[in-house]
Amino acid sequence: MDLENGTVRYEEEYILNSGGLKLFTCKWMPVNEEPKALIFICHGYAMECSITMNSTAIRLVKAGFAVYGIDYEGHGKSSGLRGYMSNFNNIVDDCSNFFTEICEKKENKKKMRFLLGESMGGAVVLLLHRKKPEYWDGAILVAPMCKIADDMKPHPLVISALRKLNKYIPTWRIIPSLDVIDAAFKQPEIRAQVRANPYCYKGRLRLNTGNQLLNTSIELEQRLREVSLPFLVLHGGDDKVTDKAVSQTLYDVAASSDKSFKLYPGMWHGLLYGETPENIEIVFADIISWLNPRSESGNSRLERELKHQNDKLLNSKDSGRHQ
Repeated sequence: MDLENGTVRYEEEYILNSGGLKLFTCKWMPVNEEPKALIFICHGYAMECSITMNSTAIRLVKAGFAVYGIDYEGHGKSSGLRGYMSNFNNIVDDCSNFFTEICEKKENKKKMRFLLGESMGGAVVLLLHRKKPEYWDGAILVAPMCKIADDMKPHPLVISALRKLNKYIPTWRIIPSLDVIDAAFKQPEIRAQVRANPYCYKGRLRLNTGNQLLNTSIELEQRLREVSLPFLVLHGGDDKVTDKAVSQTLYDVAASSDKSFKLYPGMWHGLLYGETPENIEIVFADIISWLNPRSESGNSRLERELKHQNDKLLNSKDSGRHQ
């Protein structure tokens, strides 16, 4: 299907994960030019790719990139109990397998690979990087879930009681929390669109899902120093969902030699599509001006891989001579 007067090609496909679950995937491609790099998007909790992140993907394609997305298990158009996460690492594995398969296609071998994660998707991105530290060329972290804002969490005593219950009824929809849609998106019409989207989960947080989110954010916060890939972290100054102070800490302590942090005063959690049109323009101008030079510069990962292949070739020739 072609979008934007035939300048963007959009395609959907279902794949099976290692557990036999059917997962929804989609891609947006420039029609009239070869993409200058690949971008893999990771959506937030209870969200999905093809509708809520469509405007993000189109903006990136118009800037010359190919964009790929996947709905996690229990999310969007993928199979699984709605809003349920059995294990956060399963989501990371599914994304890693799908994204890697795209990168390893012959036509993509020489293209730069970037990850873009929003909210919980930011946590997915950081764990993808940890899984394959040398594989990705950079990441854009939009209000990443490195710590859930204290106002969004139940009282510690409640958390303790819920963790005990989780052993017996992990899928139970019981966790009390503020309305994430109201807290995340500044524009009332965007809130209405998310509420009307049948693929966005709007029920209460399930016990094990809450447990996975909390444990993952705690672990990420403790290991921010290990982040070593180039990254741009973006956070709204008035974000009530994820903690902007931890994005600042990520920028301060990460091992990356190429890192940038943008804090937007007065903006909320949903920077990519929940803000005023003027604010969204500002955010995407920053994203694209970060991506462009990194897509064009000499690709150290590619050079490294090429050298590795040449060394292997030389070694095999040498061993052949000495036999």
